[in-house]
Amino acid sequence: MYHYSANASHPAAGSAGAGVLDSSPADSKDAITFQRCTWCGTAMYHRLLCPVCQGSELRTERSEGVGAVRHSTVVHRNTPAARNVSLIEMAEGFVVRGRVMGPPVGIHSGDRVRLSTAQDPVRGEPVFQLLDEQYRSAWT
Repeated sequence: MYHYSANASHPAAGSAGAGVLDSSPADSKDAITFQRCTWCGTAMYHRLLCPVCQGSELRTERSEGVGAVRHSTVVHRNTPAARNVSLIEMAEGFVVRGRVMGPPVGIHSGDRVRLSTAQDPVRGEPVFQLLDEQYRSAWT
């Protein structure tokens, strides 16, 4: 199930060129993979060395795809319409930069999100959807 390697760029046995972002064989949705330090257990995204202990022995794991918005910013530059850029803290403990679907001004710190697509075709960043959107819209 998981590929454990000192070098996170090697594909798992039996996979066809899996990278840091790859498709899950169990379903058609994309998944995010991340690294975990074998020495101190720190989870990180797209790193060569552990930011805590500087260890280089990192194993690759698959994220469940659930997290919470840590910070969100509305960007108007280089795009015909406003979009958001968010930092998402995943349940496994790492932080990833991505986009949350929905109106950019309606995304707030603490909102729970789920991975929709691991790689946006335009920006190459993960795309998330709000989990509690139907509940929030009734109260705002």
